[in-house]
Amino acid sequence: MPSLWHRPVDGEAWIMGVLNCTPDSFSDGGSFVDVDAAVNHGLSMWHDGARLLDVGGESTRPGAARVTVDDELGRVIPVVRELSRHGCAVSIDTMKAEVMAQAIAAGAVMVNDVSALTHDPGSLAVVAGSGVDVCLMHMLGNPETMQHRPQYDDVIEEVAAFFAERINVALAAGIQASSILLDPGIGFGKRLEDNLTLIRSLAEFKDRFSMPVLLGVSRKSFLGLLTGCTVDDREVETAVAGAAGIIHGADVLRVHDVKLQRRAIKVASALS
Repeated sequence: MPSLWHRPVDGEAWIMGVLNCTPDSFSDGGSFVDVDAAVNHGLSMWHDGARLLDVGGESTRPGAARVTVDDELGRVIPVVRELSRHGCAVSIDTMKAEVMAQAIAAGAVMVNDVSALTHDPGSLAVVAGSGVDVCLMHMLGNPETMQHRPQYDDVIEEVAAFFAERINVALAAGIQASSILLDPGIGFGKRLEDNLTLIRSLAEFKDRFSMPVLLGVSRKSFLGLLTGCTVDDREVETAVAGAAGIIHGADVLRVHDVKLQRRAIKVASALS
């Protein structure tokens, strides 16, 4: 599977469909807490063209409260198991090693950790021991504090330094370089200008690290700052920002509305 991340010149960027099994996510919190509703939505995104389904049981929106391991397991494991049984490629969006381990046992093929495997000391061993793919994301601080006056002297250099450190740690733990994706963490401890700079500079991260890049801009608040639109009315902004990301080098886009965004992604992929 890792070799598929490297998109051919004329290939279409991969789509990661967001499946939040949470009551409090910023965009669709509460919509897919029920297991059947979550599975049906996941299958719908898969049939609409998602290449990965990113299942999460703990919100990482700014200021979000933490949940217990048991609560998170109860939200995500039945969903991961059912989607995997239907042949879907599932990513588990978590910072907890136990959730990672049980999700992988249930069929998950990727770990998407917003803390880049720093939150839980056991997470490196889980990923290395399983051989699944992993997305290392940059975040300033933690979800509770990340948007409290974030500040950078040089956002590109500071994010790159973070990636370099986390890649070295991952490799030393036994994670294969071909299994790693990088995510600059749009909106995770970033100002508007930081988000825009990072999207414009995705190719720089690819050149430095020779690893694929995942970009998550779907419905995020920086888009609302630009246009004034509310979170439930940002699909046009998402399409434009995602297309720009692809043209600047993004290999995977994490989106909520797969059917709609795939149209923009196909065009942007053809132009990149």
